[in-house]
Amino acid sequence: MATKKKSTAYDADAIQTLEGLDAVRKRPGMYIGGTGSQGLVHLVWELIDNGVDEAAAGHANRVEVVFHRDKSIEVIDNGRGIPIDKHAKRKVSALEVVLTELHAGGKFGGGAYGASGGLHGVGASVVNALANKLVAEVDRDGQTWRLSFNERVAGRFDGSKFKATHELEKVKKISKTKTGTRIRFWPDWDIFDPDATIDYDTVRDRVTRATFLVPGLKIILTDKRTGSQKQEEFLSRGGLKDLVDYESTGDPVTRIITLSGIETFEEKVPVNGKMTTVERECTVDVALRWTAGYETSVASFVNTVPTPDGGTHLTGFERALTRAINDKLLPGTKKLAKLAKQDKDRAVKDDVHEGLVAAIKVTFPEPQFRGQTKRELGTPAIQSIVYEVVKSGLTAWFDGEGPKSHVNALRDKLATAVLNRVASRQVLENKRKAASLGSAGMPAKLADCRRHGMDSELLIVEGDSAAGPAKAGRNSETMAILPLRGKVVNAAKATVKQVLDNAEAQALFTAVGAGSGEAFDLDQARYGRIVILCDADVDGSHIRCLLLTLIHKYMRPLLEAGRVYAAQPPLFTTKVSGETYRAFTDAEKEAITKELTKGNRKAENIRWQRFKGLGEMNVDELASAALDPETRILRRLTMEDGQQMTEAAKMFDVLMGSNVENRRNYLVKNSTLFDREALDV
Repeated sequence: MATKKKSTAYDADAIQTLEGLDAVRKRPGMYIGGTGSQGLVHLVWELIDNGVDEAAAGHANRVEVVFHRDKSIEVIDNGRGIPIDKHAKRKVSALEVVLTELHAGGKFGGGAYGASGGLHGVGASVVNALANKLVAEVDRDGQTWRLSFNERVAGRFDGSKFKATHELEKVKKISKTKTGTRIRFWPDWDIFDPDATIDYDTVRDRVTRATFLVPGLKIILTDKRTGSQKQEEFLSRGGLKDLVDYESTGDPVTRIITLSGIETFEEKVPVNGKMTTVERECTVDVALRWTAGYETSVASFVNTVPTPDGGTHLTGFERALTRAINDKLLPGTKKLAKLAKQDKDRAVKDDVHEGLVAAIKVTFPEPQFRGQTKRELGTPAIQSIVYEVVKSGLTAWFDGEGPKSHVNALRDKLATAVLNRVASRQVLENKRKAASLGSAGMPAKLADCRRHGMDSELLIVEGDSAAGPAKAGRNSETMAILPLRGKVVNAAKATVKQVLDNAEAQALFTAVGAGSGEAFDLDQARYGRIVILCDADVDGSHIRCLLLTLIHKYMRPLLEAGRVYAAQPPLFTTKVSGETYRAFTDAEKEAITKELTKGNRKAENIRWQRFKGLGEMNVDELASAALDPETRILRRLTMEDGQQMTEAAKMFDVLMGSNVENRRNYLVKNSTLFDREALDV
């Protein structure tokens, strides 16, 4: 017999409605963001926010959060207490309405709360919807009243038995001045993931921040889940200023700057079924400082609720910060003079945020959040209000309200951030350019070899005059020649940008093909070794020193792998009885001459040739001295050599550079080291 198929007709019977708390249980993610740990802890936020709202309105100064061993959570405040009288329309207590009706509460229309963390009125009822048991106690009117819920049904527990009823249970008489609310709930584990947990440190961080938002509010956090009870108290008197100080790490660049202002705006809201324009008042409070590090910590809040995803208030703050710095702080900065000519001296968001610690809070009625979880503010008018308050306040601080030393220190820090960003971008552009270069993209002056790899070498030659003989005398199968024109940039003192702008350094990086700095990849090097070939005089030593300094700082893995060498060309050469003799110093020349004249040969008959430069050698002489593996002498350079050359490069710059004052200071400081009688003065 054929089975009757289930009807899939789309008609009136297919339209379902979810009543009351069923909507929450059907789609919990819409209300709390999910059924994992994040959703579970969101229930705690809803109750904590209610207590903090009471404190922000001036009706409470204490909130306690307790994690019980049976996995229940209890939130206690000494506020006014949820009303317990009967609701006119629902005919049950206002307490039951708050815990069972969505969009029911005292946070609509500005009645009980001028500004609150909640808006949607689903906080406490959502907690009840996702709990299998909830007990609420209210201290009010000289009595402690209790209403319990079992599977969302109102009533009271008598031991293990539950009786459904709408009547509140009178627990005990209390002082008429004592007020407050206690709500304890047991999560429904049919809804939540089995491994969902509430992390103590996460709650600790949240309540710590809450005390900064409401100065004078004490929050007590108690964890009974562990073997020994853990309890902490949190209290702040300084507000956002304390929060910035709490979040700051490292040495401060500026003191804590506080900004505040009050502005009004208009928005349309439904009143008695009609869209009506109402005027709102928004209070902006900001505290910020810069520290010497690079980490950023920016916290934003709406009323008493953290907004980790930011929103219109954070956008206004960030725009104002960057604008004020570019308009008032950085113009005319000497550090940025060169960039100003290229129109690259303006700071961007990332520059401004280096080392920034800030807290932004806006307070106004009925904020519009994007999503029930209230992680992001959506009220459009708040962006321009925060922008004006922050921009005008910071401008005044830069113009004289702030200590001059702090303003100057901040200017220097942000100018350095701009310089580093521009230089880093240049590094990235060069890396991308190098990656896209084929053989045709090599430096024009490079005479490349035909075969690359560990058996090949790149000879860096001083000047074009030596490049000619080197190209003619090399083994073009495995030897590449790169001539350098002029002195290489001193990497010991130059900025990254100066190094990357140097044509000789760029040619070397491109020829090797492995990048530079932290991005250098030894495995990508096109040659097995680098050979530095310079004249055997002071200028040659200087160029070799600068080259090794550049390699030590920007291509260090080559040194560490022992793949950098210096050719040792002779200063003198002579040929006696068909044999060639080389001398690298005057003393060595004299010693060889003395050895050759031990017989009847006269010294004047030994004709030494002195090479002032590699360019004076013919092809055969250069090949024998620096190119032929059988006859040349190479010295392997080490990391220690690189470090020594870096120090030597700095000394060369002092003694031979253009800064006369540095040279004079050095000579005066070290004048006692000279033999005055040996000076020709």
